[in-house]
Amino acid sequence: MRSIDESIRLVKAPEFRDRLLEIYRDPGRPDREVQRYEASLLRFRELFGDVPVEIFSAPGRTEIGGNHTDHQHGEVLAASINDDAIAVAAPREDRTIRVLSEGYSMIRLELPESSSHAAHAPIPEEEGTTRGLIRGMAAGIATRGYRVGGFDAYITSEVLGGSGLSSSAAFETLIGTILSGLYNEMAIDSVTIAKIGQYAENIYFGKPCGLMDQMACSVGSLCHMDFANPEDPRIERVEFDLVSAGFALCITDTKGSHADLTPDYAAVPAEMKSVAAQFGKEVLREVPEEEFTAAIPTLRGKLGDRPVLRAIHFYEENRRAAAEAEALRKKDIEGFLRSVRASGDSSFKFLQNVYTGRDVQHQNISLALAVSESVLGLADGQKPLTETGVARVHGGGFAGTIQAFVPEAKVDTYRSAMDALFGDGACMVLQIRKYGGIRVF
Repeated sequence: MRSIDESIRLVKAPEFRDRLLEIYRDPGRPDREVQRYEASLLRFRELFGDVPVEIFSAPGRTEIGGNHTDHQHGEVLAASINDDAIAVAAPREDRTIRVLSEGYSMIRLELPESSSHAAHAPIPEEEGTTRGLIRGMAAGIATRGYRVGGFDAYITSEVLGGSGLSSSAAFETLIGTILSGLYNEMAIDSVTIAKIGQYAENIYFGKPCGLMDQMACSVGSLCHMDFANPEDPRIERVEFDLVSAGFALCITDTKGSHADLTPDYAAVPAEMKSVAAQFGKEVLREVPEEEFTAAIPTLRGKLGDRPVLRAIHFYEENRRAAAEAEALRKKDIEGFLRSVRASGDSSFKFLQNVYTGRDVQHQNISLALAVSESVLGLADGQKPLTETGVARVHGGGFAGTIQAFVPEAKVDTYRSAMDALFGDGACMVLQIRKYGGIRVF
């Protein structure tokens, strides 16, 4: 660890810009990040005193293929992005954790002395809170035999909440990386941190998410993930440089409200699992597709049409995630973009996560996709996708973001159109970053 003054000198040193460029992958970022890091160090000193510190970083993520397949033990193609959450952190001698995230109130909690599951049981009043996530991360680490202890942390995040970039998974990864760095010499591997993040979100926060968000944030880079065995997922990095291929990754926040959407999100895995249950299985990955297809008439009568449509999406999307990864390995950009477009179509028609049926008057994502097709020239269907680009719903859906792969020559036009529709700064041009949760120095 370094003193705050020494850390500030290091952050301002010319050679540190190389490290920032390595992390953020954007020549325009180092100057901005130097200011952000220095401000965070100074704010930590104001809050917690002049003590030696470490700096940690955890990225947001973008899902590229496998929309709503991970909770059915499916396959996913996802990547970490160069927007991140950073923490200036220092260990404490007691078992107290104090965390202040920029723009929020201080969170304080006490860790039990014992590492038993009973001692780290979730507290019902903390469900749905950041405090619950912190407690869940500490519990998951402690009950796996790693060391935990108190710490102070000041956090600032560029991963917008509700933006489909997984701010909660980035936060979980950051807390796990802090505890790994301060108390375990960074020995907790990224896959374990991801699993603990899912555990914290499921059990302590009360959200029934899959493992994809946490895995993408924790592992980093562009990864093809297979969750057939969620206890030991198969992860393969896919070496691909989007910029060299002449494309930009654009994420547009459509500014839809996420209020009261929990039932919509929860219904997706619940309905898919209801189909699997008809075959005596827990998840769709365990049900052979041919058995499902043969049973569709019976399933409609028992469950209705939407669970069947969502199951159809799962089987098709599972194949697409693998096909997208293979296309990128072969540098078949046209093939990759065709799969991305097919994924978006399936999400709209079969998965039905573009808008909520409980409020059909607000369809931010539908409108964003319609304008994207017009601006990119997708409507006529005559040009190759390498000339037009593609756009699709991103992440959980219903009210969040869309994702577009846009040819470099069209980025300014596309961003202007999205910003005109949803406000300045709505369209973010991002890079894929090669790191997950890290200690920066």
